[in-house]
Amino acid sequence: MRPPLRAVATLAVAAALVTGCSSGDDWSRPHPKPTAVGTLGPGFTDPSAPPNPEATVTPRPGTWTGVHPSKGYRVVLLTAGDDRPTKALVTAVKDWAEEERVDLRTVVADDPSDLVPSITRALEMGPDLIVSAGNDLVDSLALVTPSHLSQQFLVVGAELAEPTHNVTAVDWSGASFRGEGLGMSSTYDPDSFTTVRCAAAIRAGVAAVLNDLTGIVIWLD
Repeated sequence: MRPPLRAVATLAVAAALVTGCSSGDDWSRPHPKPTAVGTLGPGFTDPSAPPNPEATVTPRPGTWTGVHPSKGYRVVLLTAGDDRPTKALVTAVKDWAEEERVDLRTVVADDPSDLVPSITRALEMGPDLIVSAGNDLVDSLALVTPSHLSQQFLVVGAELAEPTHNVTAVDWSGASFRGEGLGMSSTYDPDSFTTVRCAAAIRAGVAAVLNDLTGIVIWLD
């Protein structure tokens, strides 16, 4: 006896869902090294004098817009805090990922005791890049990142006081939180975390990482 058509259709949909979940989004599978698609514009940095580690560079505005990640770029958005600047950064990262068709996953630190564990969870996922949004994560990143030099990190809207070569930051005078007991910058301005500024931060930072300009601070002012 043939099964009812409705049952056949239900089984077909279920099989399709299982197939969809098991292909294309499995980060345990082999993955080619990401590359930059496009080139940085003149004035992002001086090609004849590459920036030293921990240097601060001020790119010419828009010199990063021609750079895009290669297909299948795997990014973890690591975030903590529900303040307006953090929310603006999170929205910018998600919008960028959608526009660039990046494979984005999100890890949220629920409370202060979860900051280091959240970084560990992000590391265990094995992404090409971990993007951090939220001042609460800065001190924990300073603690963890030197022990994971093969993993690239990008901090948007803040920076580490003494970053290792795998930690790149994008900052501006209205942000510039550095943690480690240094306190909030006197120029901190939540209103500076505009949609345009946050969008520029993620794009400029990723462009730098894809071009191996890492361990530096990109200043957007």
